[in-house]
Amino acid sequence: MTAARQLDSVQHATSTPDQAQPWAELGLREEEYASIRKILGRRPTGAELAMYSVMWSEHCSYKSSKVHLKKFGDLPQETPLGKTLAGIGENAGVIDIGQGYAVTFKVESHNHPSYIEPYQGAATGVGGIVRDILAMGARPVAVMDPLRFGPLDAEDTRRIMPGIVAGVGGYGNMLGLPNIGGEVVFDETYLGNPLVNALCVGVLRHEDLHLAFASGVGNKVVLYGARTGGDGIGGVSVLASETFTESAEGGSGPAKRPSVQVGDPFMEKLLIECTLELFRAEVVNGIQDLGGAGLSCATSELASAGDGGMHVELDTVPLRDSTLSPEEILMSESQERMMAVVEPQHLDAFMAICAKWDVEAVVVGEVTDGEHLVIDWHGETVVDVPPRSVAHDGPTYDRPYARPEWQDALQADGAEQLPRPASGDELRDQLIAIVTSPNMADKSWVTDQFDRYVQGNTVLAQPEDAGVIRIDDESHLGVAVSTDCNGRFAKLDPYTGAQLALAESFRNVAVTGALPLAVTDCLNFGSPENPDVMWQFEQATHGLKDACAVLGIPVTGGNVSFYNQTGETPILPTPVVGILGVIDDVRQRITHGFTAEGSHVLVLGETREELSGSTWADVLHGHLGGIPPVVDLAAECSLADLMVQAAKSGVVESAHDLSDGGLAMALAEASFRNGVGVTVDLADPFLDLFSESSARAMVVVTQDRHDEFVSMAESHGVELASVGRTGGATIEVTGQFSVLVADLKAAWQATIPAALA
Repeated sequence: MTAARQLDSVQHATSTPDQAQPWAELGLREEEYASIRKILGRRPTGAELAMYSVMWSEHCSYKSSKVHLKKFGDLPQETPLGKTLAGIGENAGVIDIGQGYAVTFKVESHNHPSYIEPYQGAATGVGGIVRDILAMGARPVAVMDPLRFGPLDAEDTRRIMPGIVAGVGGYGNMLGLPNIGGEVVFDETYLGNPLVNALCVGVLRHEDLHLAFASGVGNKVVLYGARTGGDGIGGVSVLASETFTESAEGGSGPAKRPSVQVGDPFMEKLLIECTLELFRAEVVNGIQDLGGAGLSCATSELASAGDGGMHVELDTVPLRDSTLSPEEILMSESQERMMAVVEPQHLDAFMAICAKWDVEAVVVGEVTDGEHLVIDWHGETVVDVPPRSVAHDGPTYDRPYARPEWQDALQADGAEQLPRPASGDELRDQLIAIVTSPNMADKSWVTDQFDRYVQGNTVLAQPEDAGVIRIDDESHLGVAVSTDCNGRFAKLDPYTGAQLALAESFRNVAVTGALPLAVTDCLNFGSPENPDVMWQFEQATHGLKDACAVLGIPVTGGNVSFYNQTGETPILPTPVVGILGVIDDVRQRITHGFTAEGSHVLVLGETREELSGSTWADVLHGHLGGIPPVVDLAAECSLADLMVQAAKSGVVESAHDLSDGGLAMALAEASFRNGVGVTVDLADPFLDLFSESSARAMVVVTQDRHDEFVSMAESHGVELASVGRTGGATIEVTGQFSVLVADLKAAWQATIPAALA
């Protein structure tokens, strides 16, 4: 008979100071382990080591990024409509949108788990961001999904893309949340390291805002939701904080393989409704979702943000697997769990509401008058730590960074010198090649798997420039949301590339008629241990901060995802930027499709010879080099102000931002929407079609309102050129070529289904 394993209690740890511990296997550095011993005045117990390892991981502690993220705190924490109600440091940012309403939104990553197990990795990414929104006191109302994969024709893309798309759709659809936007991008650098970013939007009244903290001696700590199992153990400290390596067999895999979390959207739906009723009943003091780092995170963060200590009886945690050790229980990332702080007199009401929704709830501890987080297991103390040392005072690294040696050569190799089409036929062929390329092709294979209109409040969704959701049925108040990033621009110049991502997302919201208010970001980069990557990160965050200062909008929160690389090859720097805007009346929103014959087509903004990093350079020449388009933030503001006024006056028939693929792509997408063609007369057909200069949009106005809009544009200082008229069955460039809309649309629609058949 095997003797029972010695429980590594605090008493045992104190008496065995030299016992070897697996700190390196858990992702800790030697100096970090030494720091933990110094904080505690002894070696940590196994349970304490587990807690510190997950909470001091890159994913949870932001140890390599927080020195750079601090600059976002220098921005005024107010939007064009007033002060933010909650910002960086909370589960999600919250902003005032008027009429007593607030909106909370945030984007996060679930990249590495989605490579290992595509369906569950993506599904639980959606579930986690939804709970972040819920924890603020808001009802989740919509999701979005910026996705990035390796080349469309790569075998690995065929393996993971269907599962990731099904996971995003399956979880969100079952929750009854409309998926109103996102991106699908293909690039060689994402092969073996896809990016699965998930954004959620929630709505609340100002008075319903809740923050996460534990205070009030004697208040009960309640764990409710799903039972704790062995899934996802160590996920944030291993999967999200490690790079992928080449295996001996030549394939790619993670350096370590803990299990990926398994989601249950039906339990999450019950958890949402239960939690919202708990808020309405006013029986909750503080609340925290259990996502990355599970109980380790929830207990330490609640205690750290409160005014006392916390005592937890780990034996009381409901388990799916009775064999789990204390370390495993603390590290488990089982989904659909929340932790609440409840005053004793409200406990019966709290439990009754949970029972009504068939949600299991157990008192696992209470708030104490001490300063430590103390966790017991079978009558012995296995954790006794200052909670702030776990949750907030982890290591901070100011990692070395330097401009890469190859950056100058990359920027010197401009796309403006590449061969251009020599005839109308060649110009036509290049337009067709761009429109049907994987990144520009129809994404319906993806978006048709998402329910875009459930709940009945979706006003705009894919393939429009931004998603728009109705907030109030009577006043028709709504919000618009967009996410964007061109990693190719960010590779050429990460400072400018991040600003271009922000500008495009800002513009996408504005062309629907909404006023941009605030930013959330998901900063996806390679290894922070690489000085080249850290230079890209520092430049990108600097660029975002500077641009937000000019645009007058705050960064309300977000996420950093490092170690996105396979072997020594990092992904393109991918700072995904989400923008949320408000529209006073969603009935005035602007769509992007041509709707009638004979309307004027106008290009707003200045078109320059800017082809480096463009879709044209990529698709036609396989080229990446040069300087990305110039950022003109003043022009972006003027364009946005114009579009907001135009929407309110009803002067615009349709509008489409000009970005990836330039005017060529905008003309094609606008024609595809309703089958209405267009004829344009361009001064420089090649440059006018394929330039990707920023601060531009294509606007369509009827004949009788043309002069009114021109006058409005002039009053905002927005440059304008009339380039053509809608109508017919073709896209025609005068003197160059014409192509049937129906034929081009069929080819555009065929690209992705054919590759994944």
